[in-house]
Amino acid sequence: MADNKEKKENEQKAQKEPKTFDWVTERSSCSLPKVFHTLVLQAEEDVKTRNALRPQNSPYEFSMEENGSDFKVVLAAGELRSAVVFTLAEHGILVRGGEGNQMFEVTLNFSPDGKCHLVVNDQQLDFWQVRRMALEELFFHGH
Repeated sequence: MADNKEKKENEQKAQKEPKTFDWVTERSSCSLPKVFHTLVLQAEEDVKTRNALRPQNSPYEFSMEENGSDFKVVLAAGELRSAVVFTLAEHGILVRGGEGNQMFEVTLNFSPDGKCHLVVNDQQLDFWQVRRMALEELFFHGH
């Protein structure tokens, strides 16, 4: 019986103590510049991975080009060059094809449960899903 009483007291104590969640730090990391920087780093890894999957003597190669508030993932195959451009804008991250056609815009939502969500067309997505939307065509159908 003592075990049950002790267990109940511990449960009650746990309910009274607020969980410490550093919402200020989490919210700060949910800013467009920080999310953009994360996308740069993750896209670099995607490019490395995709290049490693090419057959030997492949006539094509992928690379990254950074330029301030833009970065490009580029496919080069001989004279052919194709790219996807990510641009850090004031209210979102713009993703465009090489011809400048806007593919989609990424905005952010810091949800009530303390998570930073990337939002595209009213859909909450993970980082990898946004990169897939942007890069899948270039990586797998552009050569």
